[in-house]
Amino acid sequence: MTVTIATLGFPRIGPKRELKFALEAYWAGKTDADALLDTARDLRAKTWTRQAALGVAHVPSNDFSLYDHVLDTAVMVGAIPAAYGWSGGTVDLATYFAMARGYQGRPAAEACGPGCGHAPDEGGVPALEMTKWFDTNYHYLAPELSPGQAFALSSSKPVDEFLEAKALGVHTRPVLLGPVTFLKLAKTKAEGFSPLSLLSALLPVYGQVLQGLAAAGADWVQIDEPCLALDLTDFERAELRRAYGALTHAAPGLRLMLTSYFGGYGENLATAVNLPVEGVHLDLVRAPDELEAALSASRESLVLSLGVIDGRNVWRADLPALLDRLEPVVARRGSDRVVLAPSCSLLHTPIDLDLETTLDPEIRQWLAFAVQKIQALAVLAQALNTGRASVAEALDASAQAARARASSPRIHDPKVAERLAAVTPDMTRRRSPYDRRREAQRARLNLPPLPTTTIGSFPQTTEVRQARAAFAKGQISDATYEAFLRQETARAVTWQETVGLDVLVHGEFERNDMVQYFGEQLAGFAFTQSGWVQSYGSRCVRPPILFGDVSRPAPMTVDWWRYAQGLTRRPMKGMLTGPVTILNWSFVRDDLPRETACRQIALAIRDEVVDLEATGAAIIQIDEAALREGLPLRRGDWDAYLDWAVESFRLAASGAADATQIHTHMCYSEFNDIIAAIGAMDADVISIETARSKMELLDAFVGYAYPAQIGPGVYDIHSPRIPAVEEMTTLLAAARQRLAGEQLWVNPDCGLKTRKWPETQAAIVNMVEAARRARAS
Repeated sequence: MTVTIATLGFPRIGPKRELKFALEAYWAGKTDADALLDTARDLRAKTWTRQAALGVAHVPSNDFSLYDHVLDTAVMVGAIPAAYGWSGGTVDLATYFAMARGYQGRPAAEACGPGCGHAPDEGGVPALEMTKWFDTNYHYLAPELSPGQAFALSSSKPVDEFLEAKALGVHTRPVLLGPVTFLKLAKTKAEGFSPLSLLSALLPVYGQVLQGLAAAGADWVQIDEPCLALDLTDFERAELRRAYGALTHAAPGLRLMLTSYFGGYGENLATAVNLPVEGVHLDLVRAPDELEAALSASRESLVLSLGVIDGRNVWRADLPALLDRLEPVVARRGSDRVVLAPSCSLLHTPIDLDLETTLDPEIRQWLAFAVQKIQALAVLAQALNTGRASVAEALDASAQAARARASSPRIHDPKVAERLAAVTPDMTRRRSPYDRRREAQRARLNLPPLPTTTIGSFPQTTEVRQARAAFAKGQISDATYEAFLRQETARAVTWQETVGLDVLVHGEFERNDMVQYFGEQLAGFAFTQSGWVQSYGSRCVRPPILFGDVSRPAPMTVDWWRYAQGLTRRPMKGMLTGPVTILNWSFVRDDLPRETACRQIALAIRDEVVDLEATGAAIIQIDEAALREGLPLRRGDWDAYLDWAVESFRLAASGAADATQIHTHMCYSEFNDIIAAIGAMDADVISIETARSKMELLDAFVGYAYPAQIGPGVYDIHSPRIPAVEEMTTLLAAARQRLAGEQLWVNPDCGLKTRKWPETQAAIVNMVEAARRARAS
């Protein structure tokens, strides 16, 4: 017997983002469903065969999704809210994408698809609520469940894809999102109702899926229960035991690999290793100290999947150091009961470092993407099976790269360390309390009640993207590109004035990404060409690689703000990305505490705030879209994170004078449990995404008596829907039931970069009218 390797999941988007372009062509009506499904099938085939060729013994299937794996699970079990017009049977693409994106003015069965010929109209049904997948930048669609919810097997996707791989000669290990995690992730509109109470109704459908997989020839099935990395109650642990007793009984010949990640099991470890499963996965990157406890607590026959390669970051592993840890484990456990794996699905990493042809060679040698991580696992397995000498060259290269990175002079900047050491508590506090600042800002800005604005970006059209690409390739000059950007900015400013927005933005046409744009101008960051990672649906991002100490060599946004403000007399927001978001949306260095890196970034952003204010900016928005995303999964670790995260934001913002209004924006988040920390940020205005929750997220700000101003999003920008004036007016009325009118701003849920101009213009016009009616009332 030998040590084998597994991957818990692989990126879905394709090396060249093939899935993104296929989805967007389908949504735009340029291709049909067959073309989309052909692209998906081709991507799956290449992914399976590539992993098998790299030596993966447990290749995952059903880890692919056209949009989101949690949505796939909801579809599999027939959890389709009535609003989408589904009447049973197999869920079709129209219903699937209606749940993902909403639809415009027609029942799901008639939802616009390729070539439908329907003109956009108002109304329709919104998409399911979207929120962050644990503490990652991946967004999932939250299932919507209700008391008495009926479940029924409504998709054969797990079996279909297993058979699809089998026909290609790849015997896969299908992946299912576990029933308990699925229910814990679900939302409900029924007060006092717990979706977990539906477990008994849900388990028979999971049993049918497992029976179908067994009949198709599967021997192992991976069931992901990342809820085991959370604080669970005794009742929830009992429900896990009940669930896995039922699943084992449903398909007794099938071997189950229980998988949790993004942290250790903690007090849930005894539950996990004693469930009636044949294998348990350990995230030994996030919880390296849990290995010994797992070895001691688990029965000898249990297969341990050791997540020793980081599935969420891009740093190359030190393989000899890992072998020092693994060799005693294999000697103790036996090679047939050890599987090597990434810490979690590789969904969160770019696909292949070999695609990076222009990356700095010194930095490149420190990195590993999904393919390289699998290769590292293969080296570890071979060393454990046949001895280190059989892979001596690979081990030596790994050790040399680790030494080179540790000793590189590009990593540490003494000036940054000196400046950070000189930070005082006064530098993290505004000069006056909020009430005094509010009066100074009112006098300076003279805004109407319920002022209207947008979050920052406007649609990045095909023309904008083509001009950026042409500039990057040297096909157009600096002067030509800048003239184009000025033209786009002027057009956006004029349009905002015409429709009556109160506070304007310049549109951010010069920015490729809200983090990358700043990282490219800061010392300590590197960037890739093809390092794309899925954020949600077709949305992909290229996270910067934070490899060294951070500083700001020169102003980053001042010139564009000055140009845009010169086009109008209305206030023009200065638009910055906050230090916590830059940190959380980057691949961060693992040789420095995260809080230290965050404070370095905060000082750089502080410099930009001071320069914008000196240039005349009266409103500066410092987006902290990812503040909650970085919140540790265990409540016991929250205070430490929130302390340094809030301090970092305040360090960035507190150089501003009282009359300068500081805004911040936060993306899909549950605010109730961190509302005190949000208040401690001491921003003058916070905008948040509340349209999909129908303003329910504002409840957190009521009980806390939030003192400052809030812009609750009145329409969901992640959907192509154009909400009617009445819909937004209703949402504003709901907001005014929770907060004082003088606290409220009116804005979309988020930036409009990914939308198209016609829908954006129609929605903003409706939003301004909704604000006008709300003022009149």
